[in-house]
Amino acid sequence: MKTVQTVKEIMETDIVTVTTKDNIYEVAVKMKQHNIGFVPVVEGKQLIGVITDRDLVIRGYAEKNSGSAPVNDVMSDQTVVTISSDKSIDEAAKIMAKNQIRRLPVVDNNELVGVVAIGDLAVREMTEDEAGKALSDISEKRRDTIGTTR
Repeated sequence: MKTVQTVKEIMETDIVTVTTKDNIYEVAVKMKQHNIGFVPVVEGKQLIGVITDRDLVIRGYAEKNSGSAPVNDVMSDQTVVTISSDKSIDEAAKIMAKNQIRRLPVVDNNELVGVVAIGDLAVREMTEDEAGKALSDISEKRRDTIGTTR
C-alpha cells in the first residue's frame, strides 16, 4: 500500500470560500449548507483570512453584530498559518499541533489551493500515531488555555 507523502495528496481542493464583500449571515448559511465550520476568506485566489464557527459566535453575535455585518468584522486575519502543497504530511501535523489548529490552508504561489483538516491526517494513511499525536497536542494545548484570557 502506498504511503502518502505530501500535503497535496491529502488536501481537500473543493473549498467553500467567501470574500470581504460577503456578510456574516452569508458565511453562516454556507457553513450550514456545506456542514462545515471553517471558511477561508479570499481576494481572487489569495487567502486573506479565515472564519470559523467560533469566530461567528465570539466576534459576531456575542459582540451584537447583525447578520449584515461585513466578513472583516469577524475573520481571523492576523497572520494565518498556512502550508505549501509540497510539504510533508508530518510537517502539516507538526504545524497544526504547534498552532493549536484543526484546519490548515494550503497556499502555493500566494494562491489558496486546498485545506488540510486534522481528520485528513488521520484518515489518509498518514500513520495513526502521527495523527493521534497531532490531535492530542492540539487538544492538550486547548485544555491548558481554557479559562485563561488571551
